[in-house]
Amino acid sequence: MSTELIILFVLSIACDVFGQIAFKFGADALPEFSAQRWQPFARALFADRWVGLGLIIYVAEFIIWVRILTLAPLGIAFPLASLNILAITLAGRLWLGEETGPSQWLGALLITAGVILVAGTI
Repeated sequence: MSTELIILFVLSIACDVFGQIAFKFGADALPEFSAQRWQPFARALFADRWVGLGLIIYVAEFIIWVRILTLAPLGIAFPLASLNILAITLAGRLWLGEETGPSQWLGALLITAGVILVAGTI
C-alpha cells in the first residue's frame, strides 16, 4: 500500500470521527422532534454550528474518499474504511464518556481483524 493511500485512509477516518463528534454535539443541543411541530427542530438543525462543522468535515471526507477510490479497488477500500467503527467507538468512550460494553468492543475488534485480513491482500 502506498504512503499516499495510507495517509488518505488516516485522514478519511479522522474526518469520520471528528464529523460524528460534531454531529453528536449538535444533536444533543437540538430541540425535541415531533411530526406535528418539526419547524423548530429544522430551524435549529440548520442553525447549529456543530452540525454545520460536521457537514464541512464530511465534504472534506467525500473528497478524500473519491481520491482513495482512484488509488484502490472498492472491494479493498470499503473494508479498510470500516476502521472508523473502532475509531468512533474509542472517540465516544474517551471524548464523550459513553459507556461501551464488552459486546461492542468485541464487535469493533472483530471488524478490525477483518480489515487487517483484507488489507493484507493489497
